[in-house]
Amino acid sequence: MDERSIAGLLATLVIVALAVFGLVGFGNGYLTNTTGQYFASTIGALVVAVLVVGALIALGVGSRRWRENPYW
Repeated sequence: MDERSIAGLLATLVIVALAVFGLVGFGNGYLTNTTGQYFASTIGALVVAVLVVGALIALGVGSRRWRENPYW
């Protein structure tokens, strides 16, 4: 493996670890207290965020310019 592959793997592992820590923290700190007045709005905001990110990924993957880029 070259340096670029190792750096990409390390960055991916860091992002996954941060996501796991965030989900665990969210679960322990908020989901266990589901009687809060902001629970429904928080879940709604999370759904909207996931949909927006998914739409941006779909737009990027379908882009002809992205596929023709020699970097990939």
